Amino acid sequence: MYKNVLQAIEGIEIYPLISFSIFFVFFLGLIVYVVFMDKNYTQAMSCIACDNEEEDNTILENTRR
Repeated sequence: MYKNVLQAIEGIEIYPLISFSIFFVFFLGLIVYVVFMDKNYTQAMSCIACDNEEEDNTILENTRR
């Protein structure tokens, strides 16, 4: 039943292509962002939960310069 309804809609075949393209571009952009991310900033963010606040603030200030 649903197959017949979807076949009756004009131009319906473009929507799966558009959704896949958006999905692919988003995750490709995310991978590029992660690869080129500043490693010092990443290290500072990974230490936030483990270190004292004073040490974290010092590391963050050094990475912003």
